Amino acid sequence: MLRTASALRAAKISSQRINKTLQELRSALPEGSALNEISLTALGNRIAIREGQTLRESESGQYALALEIVEEKGRLHLISRQETPGASAALSDIAAVNSTAKSADEHYSRGLGLEDGNPQAAQKAYELCLKADPDHLEARINLGRLLHLAGRLAEAERVYRVGAKADPFIAFNLAVVLEDLQREPDAIVAYREALALDPQFADAHFNLARLYERAKDPKASLRHLLAYRRMMDQGA
Repeated sequence: MLRTASALRAAKISSQRINKTLQELRSALPEGSALNEISLTALGNRIAIREGQTLRESESGQYALALEIVEEKGRLHLISRQETPGASAALSDIAAVNSTAKSADEHYSRGLGLEDGNPQAAQKAYELCLKADPDHLEARINLGRLLHLAGRLAEAERVYRVGAKADPFIAFNLAVVLEDLQREPDAIVAYREALALDPQFADAHFNLARLYERAKDPKASLRHLLAYRRMMDQGA
């Protein structure tokens, strides 16, 4: 636990944020599991949880895709991406997004590189990517996540709903947005859609158990909680 915290601290993440994340992770682990079994990532100045090839941000709960991961020794992975200092550099990033990127993939790659230093320019790059390719799932997921983190919840919801392709991560992230919009019945529908697309989506089961408990439906809550625990036990 201390080794994990030290590595995150080296990534210039505040002690308060580290402590909060580690406490939340510890309480969510199945009985008998150790914190060092969890793979953590420093995502800019935020903490993310590594699950296979995907990352889940610890604070927003949303998933991010196709980020630049640097493998280190042990179970901790740190991401190091160049930040863009100053307002003039930020404006030049936006101009570069508009002028130099040609294809959807070029816009998407530029957005990845700008996320930490200039989220506004990254959002613009993802928007241009989706304009060139409306079915670009990674750009849609990452754009929605950035809008959510910026507090632009209605825009994030719109981004997640526009795409034609069904995807469990989009449905899950949409559900998280709907929760923050205080629309829990709609969030339940979105989490159920995520599970229809991926029945092994453990986090969707966990969040549904929590929402059904609030909705005074103990049977549904218990069903999803048991499914979540079963998946955690299988993965341990």
